[in-house]
Amino acid sequence: MEKKCSLDLSILSKELRLLLEIIKAESNTSSSLNSELFKDLDWELFLQLVRHHRVYPLIYSKLIKINEKLVPPNIIRILSQEYKKNTFQMLHLSGEMEKISKIFTGSKIRLLFVKGPVIADDIYGDISLRTSKDLDILISKSDLKRADKLLLDLGYVREEIPGLFDVWKWWNHHISYIHPQKRIQIEIHWRLHPPPMKEPSFNELWERRRKSSLTSYPVYFFGKEDLFLYLVFHGVRHGWFRLRWLVDIDQIIRNKNISEESNLLLKEFQHKHLGKQAYPLINQTFILASQLLKTPIPDETYLLTKERRTRKLARLSILYIMEMGHLQMNQTKDSNSNYLLYLRLLIKSNLKKFINVNLYKFSIKSNVHKLIFFIQMLLPSSEDAKTLKLPKPLHFLYFPLHPFLWVWRKTRKPI
Repeated sequence: MEKKCSLDLSILSKELRLLLEIIKAESNTSSSLNSELFKDLDWELFLQLVRHHRVYPLIYSKLIKINEKLVPPNIIRILSQEYKKNTFQMLHLSGEMEKISKIFTGSKIRLLFVKGPVIADDIYGDISLRTSKDLDILISKSDLKRADKLLLDLGYVREEIPGLFDVWKWWNHHISYIHPQKRIQIEIHWRLHPPPMKEPSFNELWERRRKSSLTSYPVYFFGKEDLFLYLVFHGVRHGWFRLRWLVDIDQIIRNKNISEESNLLLKEFQHKHLGKQAYPLINQTFILASQLLKTPIPDETYLLTKERRTRKLARLSILYIMEMGHLQMNQTKDSNSNYLLYLRLLIKSNLKKFINVNLYKFSIKSNVHKLIFFIQMLLPSSEDAKTLKLPKPLHFLYFPLHPFLWVWRKTRKPI
């Protein structure tokens, strides 16, 4: 059976193709890039793509080493500012990460950092080359109440979670906190992914943990295989709409941070938790990385059993990646000309994006998960209460109002 499938990348914009070429350039010199890609470029769109895909630190680190005549000076200046801002943000998060680890450990709460500076250091060897807007922490569900109290005592404010018949507890897997003064957001996870997806227990992940060398006080994060699997399924679940996630996978594979043990764990995970439907999901990741970033995928890593579904998911992801990048640009270009034309374009873009996004999200589900998805669609959520606040005695009205509130949210903001 053929291991790989070819994707039609001719549909990508010139700006997105240049972005990919810069990411996958093995050497940071102009000789490794085709100068034709830099001609007649919409640099405003290029900047928006770089920001949307959260790869501006990596792009900046490469662009400053190529022929300066190829890139407008203002683009380098803007990326330089973004790079410096991100470096300070990562240092800020590193300090808070160490503090939280010390306080939680002192209260006998085991914690694993899911993302953030430790991941940037582990994958890139430099925290300034990856972005992170918050700290994601995984704890045992039994420690949730104590962790909540600790964060509140530290001045963090918990996100509002209306008591809609406690529906949020059925479907959520994390809760967010923000510190008003420090401007740091923390997400406490008691699961890695939303239910009903099965996953390793916290104890299993804890047994395979690693200690980061980034801080003086011990900070723990996932073992190599667990981190790789988490990043794969996190990216799959979100359709890879940010290229940063795919770049993480590319870097891990290029740095040979997955081994035969990784492949065995990958197969064990899909067998134990997902079944045969995991094969297309996992292989979709490898196909996208190989096609978009020229990632050298080892032959033994391919787990393809249903090539048709894998190709379909990969192609939907390409559309997802493209749509997420173009919507803002369309809005910017037309918002100052004709309002009605802009409104029609916005509705058309959002509708097209909505179809692509939800077709993808539906396609990755198993039959059981699709049934649960339909049931979930009928139940009110915490988002309904944020859209329309009702007094507690009237919360029962969220059931009939849910579809209308859902449509309202989808038409009022970009997806």
